[in-house]
Amino acid sequence: VQLQACGGGLVQPGDSLRLSCAVSGFTLDNYAVGWFRRAPGMVREIVSSINKRDGATDYAESVKGRFTISRDNAKNMVYLQMSSLKPEDTAVYYCAADEYYATFITARVLGLQSITVDYWGQGTQVTVSS
Repeated sequence: VQLQACGGGLVQPGDSLRLSCAVSGFTLDNYAVGWFRRAPGMVREIVSSINKRDGATDYAESVKGRFTISRDNAKNMVYLQMSSLKPEDTAVYYCAADEYYATFITARVLGLQSITVDYWGQGTQVTVSS
């Protein structure tokens, strides 16, 4: 079982970047997926999540209107399209999968720093700097 995030890099403020989360070892259809990030010296926070079948999405206020999460179950892929990037978006971004979409919604609403999910992925570094 593996989730691998990729697509990070060094970009300038205002630029766009698309992160990908490749899933292997389980059927993505049965899981909701969330994107998290941890900035230097900060706690981990949830950025966005997407439900497993109806594709419902949820976003942190800090990224709403700038980030878009999507999924392609046939390809076992989840994406995070990031636009109008700001220096404060600099962080290591992680994807995670859980059977319950509510896990991610609860994490955002309650500002949970530590949650238990079924699967965590490796991170990818995003640096926004001029």
